[in-house]
Amino acid sequence: MADANAMAAGKVPATEKRVHNISDLAQWQRSRAYHDLIGYINGTSSAIQGIKTTDEMYESDVLRKLLGLFDSLEQLVEKHPPLEQPQRFGNKAYRDWSRSMQEQLPTWLLQLLPSGKQKHLNELLQYLLESFGNATRIDYGTGHELSFVFFLCALFKAEILLEQDIVSAALRLFNRYLQFARQLQRNYNMEPAGSQGVWSLDDYQFVPFIWGSAQLAVKSPFDPAKFVEEQIIADFKEQYMFISCIDYICKVKTGHFGEHSNQLWSITAVPSWIKINAGLVKMYQKEILSKFPVIQHVYFGELMSFDSVAAGTTLSNARLGHVAPPPSKRICMTVPTPVNLPPPPAEALNSDLNVGDSSSESSDNSVVLRPRTESSASLVAVQTSNSGSGSGDKPTTNQPSGELSKEQAD
Repeated sequence: MADANAMAAGKVPATEKRVHNISDLAQWQRSRAYHDLIGYINGTSSAIQGIKTTDEMYESDVLRKLLGLFDSLEQLVEKHPPLEQPQRFGNKAYRDWSRSMQEQLPTWLLQLLPSGKQKHLNELLQYLLESFGNATRIDYGTGHELSFVFFLCALFKAEILLEQDIVSAALRLFNRYLQFARQLQRNYNMEPAGSQGVWSLDDYQFVPFIWGSAQLAVKSPFDPAKFVEEQIIADFKEQYMFISCIDYICKVKTGHFGEHSNQLWSITAVPSWIKINAGLVKMYQKEILSKFPVIQHVYFGELMSFDSVAAGTTLSNARLGHVAPPPSKRICMTVPTPVNLPPPPAEALNSDLNVGDSSSESSDNSVVLRPRTESSASLVAVQTSNSGSGSGDKPTTNQPSGELSKEQAD
């Protein structure tokens, strides 16, 4: 760990929390990290549409090593079985697992990073450490999931993962993380962090619903109205991330689906998966990324920078409704130029996807990845000259603040 200690001595920018009060949210929504995050989520959605989780796909050596990291984390869970205790939530054995994880993870992550990329260890490590819940409260929520998406995005920013990894990073690596997070939740009876109960999309997750709906945007074998049917769940839970989430909810909750998961139930009224995806992205920006109780726990560094983007920088949209070209043929650029792609169907275009960023407008010049011109270059944000100690909390309210309905998806 000598290399890690040397980096901690001040040779790399500090990774720290930057949102300390509600007024800081505006700067967060103008930050490079915010734009890279939205661009990464939407770029991934464009890349994975029509692809099943079970399909064969490219996996780089680094990505395979990252997948192996979760095997090691699972072995730590086996070494720290849940304790016999009367509490419904929060098995204290989780704290023992968390302590072992924090001791082992720096070495494991350092070993799998390419030699020229180890300078990013501290920042990547911070995002990964925050991805598995809070040891004090023994809870897990969308803020912890957000930290893992930061980790994924930062891997691409550092060019540790490359453009050809974009599909497998979501359908292999993120899906593996999702499975492990569920294991932690069940094994240690982790409490949902700041859950809004029936008014939340899900007690623990959000991003798999976005990417899961993108998978179904092309060649979907069933309509949105049918995703709660038992046969659909049984047939497609292994193939689509969205249905995997529905299956998990049905296993951990009892009663009518519309009563315990009202927000998801309302999605069955939306006519297409493209509209569902657009509505979920808006909801994520409004209900997660714009909430101080969540963002106050987020860490920022060099790769996921809190620095503001230039005026006029726009947020990219997911281009859904047609199969994306393979990574080797996808256009990567640093400035917007005309792209000869077939136009998406009208329902795929939504001019209101930039909730929370008054300086941005929707842009169809979306790309998945683009080469860096400097260490903190944006993955997906583009500029136009004609436009002016845990991370899981969600706000606790008794009223729905952003129900995804047919009207919202429109």
